[in-house]
Amino acid sequence: MPTVLSANHSSLLVDGDAVEGVQSIAFRVVTEREDIRAIGANERVDVSFGLRVVQGELVVRSTAVVLDDKLATRTSFNMVAALKKGPDAEDPQRSFAFDDCYVESKSLGMSAGGTAETTYVFTATRVREE
Repeated sequence: MPTVLSANHSSLLVDGDAVEGVQSIAFRVVTEREDIRAIGANERVDVSFGLRVVQGELVVRSTAVVLDDKLATRTSFNMVAALKKGPDAEDPQRSFAFDDCYVESKSLGMSAGGTAETTYVFTATRVREE
């Protein structure tokens, strides 16, 4: 049976400080790749891999001052997303640690009758699942 992790019980830390109002987090690991082809053939014979980076997005209700400061000063930070199933310590959880992060951009949106949501786009050198 799969483990269903809940956003309501999960948390996000930036340099050890909790970020309030996190609505979502999404990331992907991207690796540069180049096909090596044989002369006179239309198929690859090997693959060469290059730079690997993590690209992600955070959506925060209203705004996150700590991330705004990181964007303004262009400083790196570490981030930990602790994803939990429930409030109890025994409940299943997964933790993702992002190293050497930078906020690349931010955008803000607000709809009628709603609250502001800020989307922060970030990159990281690596992500470790703990």
